[in-house]
Amino acid sequence: MSHQTFTREEVAKNNTEDSLWFIIDSKVYDVTDFIDAHPGGEFVLKQVAGADATEAFYNLHRQEILQKYSSLCIGTISGETPKVIEHNPGDLSVVPYGEPTWLTPQFKSPYYKESHRKLQRAMRIFVDEEVYPVAQECEKDGKLIPQDLIDKMSKKGILHMRIGPGKHMHGVSLMDGVMKGEEFDYFHDLIVAQELVRANARGFQDGNMAGMTISLTAVLQFANNEEWKNKIAQEVFSGKKKICLAITEAFAGSDVAGIRTTAEKTPDGKHYIVNGTKKWITNGVFCDYFVTAVKTDKGLSVVLIERQEGVETEAIKTAYSPAAGTTFITFDKYGLLGLNPLSSGQTNEVDKGPSRIKMLTLHSVKVPVENLLGQENKGMHVILSNFNHERWMMVCSVNRMSRLVTEECLKWSNQRLVFGKKLTDQPTIRQKLAKMISHCEANQAWLENITYQMTLMPYSQQATHLAGPIGLLKMFATRSAHEIADEAVQIFGGRALTRTGMGATIEMFHRTYKFDAILGGAEEILGDLGVRQALKNMPKSML
Repeated sequence: MSHQTFTREEVAKNNTEDSLWFIIDSKVYDVTDFIDAHPGGEFVLKQVAGADATEAFYNLHRQEILQKYSSLCIGTISGETPKVIEHNPGDLSVVPYGEPTWLTPQFKSPYYKESHRKLQRAMRIFVDEEVYPVAQECEKDGKLIPQDLIDKMSKKGILHMRIGPGKHMHGVSLMDGVMKGEEFDYFHDLIVAQELVRANARGFQDGNMAGMTISLTAVLQFANNEEWKNKIAQEVFSGKKKICLAITEAFAGSDVAGIRTTAEKTPDGKHYIVNGTKKWITNGVFCDYFVTAVKTDKGLSVVLIERQEGVETEAIKTAYSPAAGTTFITFDKYGLLGLNPLSSGQTNEVDKGPSRIKMLTLHSVKVPVENLLGQENKGMHVILSNFNHERWMMVCSVNRMSRLVTEECLKWSNQRLVFGKKLTDQPTIRQKLAKMISHCEANQAWLENITYQMTLMPYSQQATHLAGPIGLLKMFATRSAHEIADEAVQIFGGRALTRTGMGATIEMFHRTYKFDAILGGAEEILGDLGVRQALKNMPKSML
């Protein structure tokens, strides 16, 4: 911005198409060459030519728009100081309840140490500068996460952090030396999850290696060969290879035991032949490895399948952006189109009419038995082992996104003028805001309490004592998201239904919040889990 100063009288003289200036928050903008490019049309700009457009601008736009077009600012009004706070990368929100209480100066927390604050600051800057712009573009055009961003996250240790605390963190420098991997605990984990959500793009949020966070853990915990495990981990943490979790099927969602994909051993016992399908698999479109639930001869097992001929992935259209890489996967030992079985490598001619004969090469999906994770026929233990962390991470995310939506509503209702008054002058709007704030604060407090318990318990105890509470918290957090999305739409009105402009965040949240109510276990399933666990621990004296 230029440091030149002007009087209001000087600005008032520039009120024609040949020289069109106006004032916003004591800053002078020359939009003469911008009139034709203005998204709202030239008439809007001509209405405020030479005048103070502060009230008109903030009744329609946010400060971020001015920062986007900062090159149009030619100076300030002499003797006046701008009042609006500009956002810079890494800045905390100054909006009440825009941040969890531990990040606000007037409140204290027993949970967070200096390393947590340093990590939060580093993550906030990285997300603002690197992730947010990429996420917005990917969400808009449906493209998958670019490799250069994955490489940056790998270098910063973010891919390691997404898996949570553990031995894989040892010796890893995080965010260019902000802290050591050995110090990483579940509160650091919470910070990473909540900061990444601020990229504000639900499809990209899942596309940003979410499949890795729920699948690589199975390899780290249950691989039967240390050298092979380290190879897979190194490839994935470096960003060179991608991995996802392939459990859900069209016939088996929350009912994991109902899967139909089979794995039959070859006569020599050295391989499994896998046949079946998986559906709604996050990141599957671009993955190299698939941690896959299969039916073996006497039960459920989990195997790591490497992408090969016979493994086919097809993108699924969802309510959010294709950037998530949501996938339908086919593991087909018979080849394409459900043909009769032929030996591997054999060809078959299929008559598609007089003008087309398609040659298909059929390949069995063969998986070395060494790729078994855990024990054969005891795969349910492998599958359940990461559910608590997955659901906990989803709570971290949905609650942070709910807070971001609440912050947007606080901003909008404080600046929007209706019938000559701010929206916040209306008691009904204040009641809506009160409900939204209460849900965010209650869920964050419950989340931090559970997170504290996680820091004190080995994973075996977490499974015993926290599966129910985490399930109940996820159920309530996604119910809260429902309430918050509904109230936000009412506050923003028609803007909440458009994907651009002031209501874009609200539209995205309202369109996609239901994903969290289904993924990782539906609300009803998790609520029932929580109650069943409680009933199991009822004292007999109460019977």
